[in-house]
Amino acid sequence: MIPAGTQREADLETLLLGPVLPERDCGDCTICCTVLTVNTPDFAKPAGVPCVYLTTGGCSIHATRPHICRTWFCAWRRVASMPEEARPDRSGLLVSLTFVPEPQNCFEGVAITVRALDGRDTVASGMAATVLDSVCDQLVPVWFSDGSDKMLMHPEDAVARLVLSGEAAPDDLRDEVAAWREQYGVFASDG
Repeated sequence: MIPAGTQREADLETLLLGPVLPERDCGDCTICCTVLTVNTPDFAKPAGVPCVYLTTGGCSIHATRPHICRTWFCAWRRVASMPEEARPDRSGLLVSLTFVPEPQNCFEGVAITVRALDGRDTVASGMAATVLDSVCDQLVPVWFSDGSDKMLMHPEDAVARLVLSGEAAPDDLRDEVAAWREQYGVFASDG
C-alpha cells in the first residue's frame, strides 16, 4: 500500500531505503500503477486494479499526475545494492516500504515488503533471494508476499519469536534480540 504521502513518511522512506538514485528511472515499468493500493486525499485506487490514467504508453497525465505519483518510488529506485535486473517489470518483484496503521505486531507497522507478481517464479530464478539479500541488512523488518500469504524474512524466526515473547535470549542471539527490542522500543530487554 502506498501511504498517505505525508512528509514524515517520505522522510522515513529516505532514511530507511535511501534517496532516489539519479541513475535509475522507471522507464517502461508501470507495475506500481496496478499492484499497489493508493489512498491519498487527491487520489485513490484499490490494489490490483490498473490506474484509470494508465495506458499502453504509460501514464496519460504524467505531467500533471497526483502528488503521490510524483514523490513515491519503489525500493529499486532507492536501494543501490539491488541489481539492475531487479526493476519490477524485469524481476517480477515489487519492493517497497509499507505502513500498516493497525499492525498485529511490531514487525508489521513499518516494514519492507517484497511482493512476488503473478505469473513470475522469482524463487526458482533466484531473483527473490538476490533482492532479499539486498534489503535484509538493517533493523527493518522484511516481509515476502506472493499476494495471498506473507512471511517474515527478516529478522530470522528465532530472533522474531524472542523479540515478540520478551523471553531471555541465548548468548548467541542476545545482542541481535536486544538491538531489535531497542529499535522498536516496546519490549523490555532481557536480563
